[in-house]
Amino acid sequence: MATPEYALQAGFDSASLATVEKIAQRRLRQRRALIIALRVLVLVVVLGGWEMGGRYKWIDPFFFSMPSAIFAQIVDWFVNGTSQGPLLQQVWVTLEETGIGFLIGAVGGIVCGVVLGRNKLLSDVFSIYIQIANSIPRVVLGSVFVIALGLGMASKVALAVVMVFFVVFGNAFQGVREADRYMIANAQILGASKRQLTTSVVIPSALSWILASLHVSFGFALVGAVVGEFLGSKQGIGLLISTAQGAFNASGVFAAMIVLAVVALTADYLLTALEKRLLKWRPAAF
Repeated sequence: MATPEYALQAGFDSASLATVEKIAQRRLRQRRALIIALRVLVLVVVLGGWEMGGRYKWIDPFFFSMPSAIFAQIVDWFVNGTSQGPLLQQVWVTLEETGIGFLIGAVGGIVCGVVLGRNKLLSDVFSIYIQIANSIPRVVLGSVFVIALGLGMASKVALAVVMVFFVVFGNAFQGVREADRYMIANAQILGASKRQLTTSVVIPSALSWILASLHVSFGFALVGAVVGEFLGSKQGIGLLISTAQGAFNASGVFAAMIVLAVVALTADYLLTALEKRLLKWRPAAF
């Protein structure tokens, strides 16, 4: 949209400009309403088709359940609790494991990515070991952590850290390498030290890469915590899924998945708000 100054220079008076802005705002509101309506329509069609398929035996409800049965399972968990205790307690245990693993993995990935991105020698020395560690299947590591650290929180946090670290490290490392060389050269000409270059030029330049990785890595942290609980734990949503699976309770499995989805979407919303706050300088996308 043209700025008021540009519009006036181009021959538009203030009344015409106000009219154009009102039309543009109305179109944006209409588009948002259309998107919301289409999203609701897709949800209604999918859930309605699923429910009808289960009720009319087009699909086997024993294996695929139905939305009404899943909703009833969630309500039952909230009212009567789960076999491991109150539902919110299970959610909190998984969230605690996810949050701790996410913070440790993210901080470690950012620090290592920036350090290795700024130091060519360290990058050449440790790159092969990072590739080897990243190639190890996470499920194998989860089993090792459960054996070594037990069924408590430590094994789940360790797996979440591993899941997050490599995602954040890769983005931070690449973001540092992609920093604007002209800005770095200008800062050096002005007498900036290596520390000042890193904190004032390189890290802000890589911030978009880092924040983009946080969106993905929180989901990986949640997956790590749940997989760790699935392999062996005393509490948590992963254990809830494992228990429902052992009892052939498809509604319980789907209900736990929905709870996880709500947690992941809430975290993504908070991370998006944080990204907008930290990247106010970035032009808005159209």
